[in-house]
Amino acid sequence: MGFSDRELLARIIMCEAGGEGENGMKAVATVIMNRVNSSSGEYQRVSAGGNIRNIIMQKGQFNCATDTIRGKYNSQNIYNMNPEQIHYDIADWALSGNSLNEIGICLWFMNPFSNNCPQEFPYNGTGKFHTKLNKHCFFTPTPLYYNS
Repeated sequence: MGFSDRELLARIIMCEAGGEGENGMKAVATVIMNRVNSSSGEYQRVSAGGNIRNIIMQKGQFNCATDTIRGKYNSQNIYNMNPEQIHYDIADWALSGNSLNEIGICLWFMNPFSNNCPQEFPYNGTGKFHTKLNKHCFFTPTPLYYNS
């Protein structure tokens, strides 16, 4: 895949949060960049010094970064996205070191497809609920994450 970091980030923003408004997209970009810049735990190792591609393409992290889910073609993936200017603007915003204050140090987000957010995500105890923004729930690392 020959996408630049900017292109890859714009595509994942569009795919994961395109319907969540500007702040929703900035929130997702913040989580991705929090992982890229993580100073400990799993994401520090995965990012290998700040590699955005490693974070986005890490297996099992983002449905949008895979072309199949449970053996079936995933038509909503980064390869099929056609980012618009807003997605590039938010990618540039995130790549410039900006972050959404409400998201803080969150490393995970998920859409629970309900009004309630679980208190823990991932379900292995490494993340605890922090805030909900639009349809996404955001989670900060627990002490268990730092030992991952």
